[in-house]
Amino acid sequence: MRCPFCRGSDTRVVDSRDVRDGESVRRRRECQACKRRFTTYETVEQPELIVVKRDGRRERFDPRKLRDKLQVALTKRAVPTAEVDRIVRETEVELLDLNQPEVTSTDIGEVVLDKLKALDQVAYIRFASVYREFRDLDDWRREMETLDAPPLES
Repeated sequence: MRCPFCRGSDTRVVDSRDVRDGESVRRRRECQACKRRFTTYETVEQPELIVVKRDGRRERFDPRKLRDKLQVALTKRAVPTAEVDRIVRETEVELLDLNQPEVTSTDIGEVVLDKLKALDQVAYIRFASVYREFRDLDDWRREMETLDAPPLES
């Protein structure tokens, strides 16, 4: 690891600790040449996941975009930020576990809806109204009826 100050390549790790629930490691390093300290982060490199939009466009999966959409659905709802982060993390893991290089935006929406249904029904309806493209009040009513229906047994 090169020192960002003097560009020296001889650095040593002074301190390491897990961050973000063990998903990355924060390391404090010291340059042996200039003696200055700096911080680095080590994370696992994830395979690239491509999202296929409804109009056929393709773009990289961006967890921040999903987090932003969830925040909109959860506006004025008493849901901790940690729960939003958990949903984003679990959604990304589920999508990567499919072992497919591309997923549709609709598939992402359905995974998120499953998680929101158990967390907050108002946020679920808000999110569903966008992902399922509700056109009128009947669409809203039908979706709300599914919340009241008993779960299907396998």
